[in-house]
Amino acid sequence: MAAAERDSPEQDRQSPETGPGERLALNGMGSFEWDLGDDTLALDQTGMYVFDLEPQEFDGTPLAVGVRIPPEDAGRLRQTVAEVLDSGADSYGAYFTVRRRDGRDQWTHTQGRVLRDGDGQPRRIVGIVRDATAELAQATMLRKLETARAQQTTIVQRTTEALSRAVTVDDVTATLTGAGALERLGADGLALGLVEGGSIKIIALSGESLEILSERRFTRLDGSLPLSQAVLSRQARFVTSLTALGEEFPLLSDYLGRIRYDAAAYLPLIAQAQAIGGLVLFYRRRSEFSPEERNLCLGLAGIVAQSLQRALLFDQEREFATGLQAAMLPRRIPEITGGEIAVRYHSAWSGREVGGDWYDVIALPRDRVGIVVGDVQGHDTHAAAIMGQLRIALRAYAGEGHPPSTVLARASRFLAELDTERFATCMYAQVDLETGGVRAVRAGHLGPLIRHTDGRTGWPNVRGGLPLGLASVFEQEEFPETRLDLVPGETLVLCTDGLVEEPGTAITQGMEALAHAVRSGPQEAGALADHLSDRLWERWGSGDDVALLVLRRAPDPGTHRAPRIHQYIHQADPEGLSEARYALRQALRDWGMPDLADDVELAAGELLVNALLHTDGGAVLTMEVLPEPVRRIRLWVKDRSSVWPRRRTPGEAATTGRGLLLVDALATHWGVESRGDGKAVWCEFDAAGSPRSAG
Repeated sequence: MAAAERDSPEQDRQSPETGPGERLALNGMGSFEWDLGDDTLALDQTGMYVFDLEPQEFDGTPLAVGVRIPPEDAGRLRQTVAEVLDSGADSYGAYFTVRRRDGRDQWTHTQGRVLRDGDGQPRRIVGIVRDATAELAQATMLRKLETARAQQTTIVQRTTEALSRAVTVDDVTATLTGAGALERLGADGLALGLVEGGSIKIIALSGESLEILSERRFTRLDGSLPLSQAVLSRQARFVTSLTALGEEFPLLSDYLGRIRYDAAAYLPLIAQAQAIGGLVLFYRRRSEFSPEERNLCLGLAGIVAQSLQRALLFDQEREFATGLQAAMLPRRIPEITGGEIAVRYHSAWSGREVGGDWYDVIALPRDRVGIVVGDVQGHDTHAAAIMGQLRIALRAYAGEGHPPSTVLARASRFLAELDTERFATCMYAQVDLETGGVRAVRAGHLGPLIRHTDGRTGWPNVRGGLPLGLASVFEQEEFPETRLDLVPGETLVLCTDGLVEEPGTAITQGMEALAHAVRSGPQEAGALADHLSDRLWERWGSGDDVALLVLRRAPDPGTHRAPRIHQYIHQADPEGLSEARYALRQALRDWGMPDLADDVELAAGELLVNALLHTDGGAVLTMEVLPEPVRRIRLWVKDRSSVWPRRRTPGEAATTGRGLLLVDALATHWGVESRGDGKAVWCEFDAAGSPRSAG
């Protein structure tokens, strides 16, 4: 007997109508006895039917049985029997095929027992044979069902997991249309619509050729199309002929004729007993929907409906929260003279958990302007409400003309009296754009960033106090002022910590990133604010609110005949001193007076060193051309000290005191003038470069 062992069939086989004898073979079990000594085989009648042999065809040898077994199967069965005989085992079992005379392949199973003599030598094999086609067909069907169930379970799990991370409606559509989404759903195409009033709005399309459906992005909810019919009836519809569907819905027939699909499932999206939309899943090479496949589609529709319902609720809450927050911020920014201001606001993306960040620009008496950024503790609507009250109170105190320190002290007291446990950080500055004077105060907040006219940036040391509210609780309402100078063309940047602070990283890294973005950004305030928004958008996406305010003092280049440059030098800033000297030399070269560069640079260095060493603060350097009556260069060094310099006569061993003597020797004129709360030391050089007596 020759056959091959098989674990399972490759295809299902069904027996046609059979005669009485053959039905016996199909339902019975034949037996055989194989004498290994003389190689003869005894096979009963049922066994003959199993092998589809007529009596005259069987001569009692294994070879006669083997004519019905395909050679490949016969070789495998011979190998199985040989291994059993050689190994000393006493039984075997195998599946093989029998090629019946009507051309059918019949799965057959044999099981044999080896009988050995006293020496362990095999003498005979006795066993059974039976038709196993029905048995294996059922097993195959069960395996297919199990495989299908596993695939469906995987589809549901993967879809549920992907949609669990979707927060907004845009997130849901991105999940359903992104890379691998259709494979995850087990479909070849998708259309998703939301009910809006009396219409269905298609919000997502995915799949080859489905873009043509965007022409019908809005359709009336009147049952004239299969999706609206499914939504109105709340009954899913499974279609295996899109051609027939087009005949039923003429409005859709032209579109269905142009898309490359064979079947579709139109599914209503039901959430909280309401139809909120519809989902269409398109399939290729599908001619039916089994009960399991229908249940899978309905399950997917339920998952999508729940995700959309959560997303719609989130978007509504988000709209409410951001609307409340926007109402608390100033609706417009007042126009200012002598500069430009730009503000930007980015809301945290976490439902109603909005923050209390704010900005404000306040017109003050004597053509000054107050600028504010602040942050109320917490991320909820309560924080936004407190922010609105605090912003209005601070604006009122500033508008009354109080100095910055008093404004923050009163704002702190106001917050403490609101009977809330919240505190707030704040940065407030009064700016005089005519003189460039800045009076800045901090309440636990990040200080300002300044971009100078030469492109450098710096964080000036602005002294600060406790956060608003806490300062009053601890009776430490002291907010010391810091005086800064903003020269023409310089930019002041204020922001809340969401722009520079990220979880797991030091705030200094964020501050350096902001400084780099400011250095590389455009000059205009609005363009710079947009640049910072674009460059730091990923940082803004960290979940915190961000308020940004950019103020730039108008540049003062003078005129073509009388150009001018300005520069601010921080105290103990060697790099700034070097940059100032370079700027002077470059300006004189551009103005056609390079011969004055050495004298002007030397005099400026002496005046700047005096200001930086002997006063408490930095200095503003100005150089301009005075065309009338004689074309000459005037150099100004302004500081905030009211003490006037004295020209001294140092001894031979003295190491200081020669600065003004040197200026007197180099310049044609020099002098000192009072300027606001400080003074300005100036000197002049005529265009010919000839020095004259000091005055």
